[in-house]
Amino acid sequence: MEQEKHGKQDKLADIYLRNLDTVYRVCWLYMKNIADTEDAVSDTFVRLMQTDMSFEDMEHERAWLIVTARNVCKDVLKSTKYKNEPLNENMLTGEIVTDETLSAVKNLPEKYRTAIYLHYYEGYSCGEIAKMLGTVKSTVVSRLARGRKILKKMIEGDLNEAGQGIVTNPAQ
Repeated sequence: MEQEKHGKQDKLADIYLRNLDTVYRVCWLYMKNIADTEDAVSDTFVRLMQTDMSFEDMEHERAWLIVTARNVCKDVLKSTKYKNEPLNENMLTGEIVTDETLSAVKNLPEKYRTAIYLHYYEGYSCGEIAKMLGTVKSTVVSRLARGRKILKKMIEGDLNEAGQGIVTNPAQ
């Protein structure tokens, strides 16, 4: 029994070490500040510890953690507490952005941000992203194309035109 407990702890530690950076970046894209990002990362790994999930391979493990992190963040962002909490300027310190593009990706609407991040930063195919997000491949392809267009305008500094490129139709 004791050996089984240590085996599970070792397995969880390995999963944590393999996926911490990815989960952190996914949470940061949603939460946009260090304190909330760290809370969401913790909650994601707590959910992992509370489940008896058996992963087919490391790719399945990584996909499960990305989807779980996304769901944790969305739950927090929908919560009344989060909506009513004033922004504390001290929460914005400790910038983790390593390039201008990732900083711009962070400011995209959620549907584009998620597709762009998963495809370009995590290396998932459109089909894999569609499966993770519960949508069809063509929707992911459209979100990538529109997201790239908006990103290009944002990076080139034409923020007004970039804002006009945002499609508000939730079916997209």
